[in-house]
Amino acid sequence: MTDYAFSFDAARCTGCKTCQLACKDYHNLDTKVSFRKVYEYAGGGFDTDERGCVTPHVWTSYLSVNCNHCEEAACMQVCPTGAMHRDEQGFVSVDHERCVGCKYCQLACPYNVPSFDADLGQMRKCDGCTERVAKGENPICVDACPLYALDFGPADEMAKKHGEGEWLAPLPDPSYTKPTTIMKGSPATKKGGTYEGALMNPKEVR
Repeated sequence: MTDYAFSFDAARCTGCKTCQLACKDYHNLDTKVSFRKVYEYAGGGFDTDERGCVTPHVWTSYLSVNCNHCEEAACMQVCPTGAMHRDEQGFVSVDHERCVGCKYCQLACPYNVPSFDADLGQMRKCDGCTERVAKGENPICVDACPLYALDFGPADEMAKKHGEGEWLAPLPDPSYTKPTTIMKGSPATKKGGTYEGALMNPKEVR
């Protein structure tokens, strides 16, 4: 089994959400289910001098996040039926013959990745486009990104290419579940745990 990893470069991301739309289209997802989410994290303010001149020091950063297929996946640990499992490609996936829709996986995941599909009565989530990967193709979100902010490949090759990655705000501490996604920051992104900004689109990503 080959271990795969995603990478994300915040310096290239404009928050266009093409990755998210491509994922929804490929997996035929409705508006209430998203496998990839784009976080808009912003902060700063304005300074006014003695002459009344205003100087802005605002900032915005975007993070495109899907399932991290964590080494210590919390969703797998709490699933009572074994539906949440690691498949032959090494991706954390849902076995729909076992899923009972209890939502324990969603509650346990610090990234709020699993989504409940009311029509199915089951959980759904990113499976790394395992069928595409089996054919030697990239996950659809990677190929859709117009600015190459996303990359994908065998984990050892990705580590050589992109390094160890960083903890970026507002994501949770990666030590909790050891995510395999390599996150790279930009001048506008803030380090994880600094709490300098606020999430501007909470309804879209939670």
